Amino acid sequence: MDVLAEEGLAGLRVEVLAKRLKVTKGSFYWHFTDRQDLLDAVLQVWKEGRIRDIVKQTRAQSGRELEQIYHVIDIYSAGRNRRGMMIELAVRDWARRNAATAAIVAEVDDIRLRCARDLFLACGVPQEEASSRCMLLYAYVFGISLMVYDRFDSDVARVKRDIANLIARSRDAAVSS
Repeated sequence: MDVLAEEGLAGLRVEVLAKRLKVTKGSFYWHFTDRQDLLDAVLQVWKEGRIRDIVKQTRAQSGRELEQIYHVIDIYSAGRNRRGMMIELAVRDWARRNAATAAIVAEVDDIRLRCARDLFLACGVPQEEASSRCMLLYAYVFGISLMVYDRFDSDVARVKRDIANLIARSRDAAVSS
């Protein structure tokens, strides 16, 4: 996964990995039948990790769903996991060229969106609005990871807090605030 983050799919070549790990190509094939087997394993690790993470992050205790939405926004927009975003971008780049990878990315995105929507629904947000809010949440999370925004506003913490409030609050809550 480190190689995928640093070098993208091109770095996941048997010769390169064997040299980096200081092992022979023969010992590499002890673990994987061929490069495609390696790529399948990398993709499966990514998929399982992403699904496990979003299910964990969107699971809320009854009565604390809104708090969990803010937590999800904070966790995924904090920019703390640069490596994770580099892996995400590498997998999405890979998916542009490979239909099987694209199908797995679509499956992960569907689960991400459904879990986030379920969290909004648990807060009492109507179905259509919950769908829009979860889409906005992920557009924000992925978008902010690609931007250099420190010069835009001197109070980045306030901007992020305002955005979190826009995403998390329902129309009724925003009107009464």
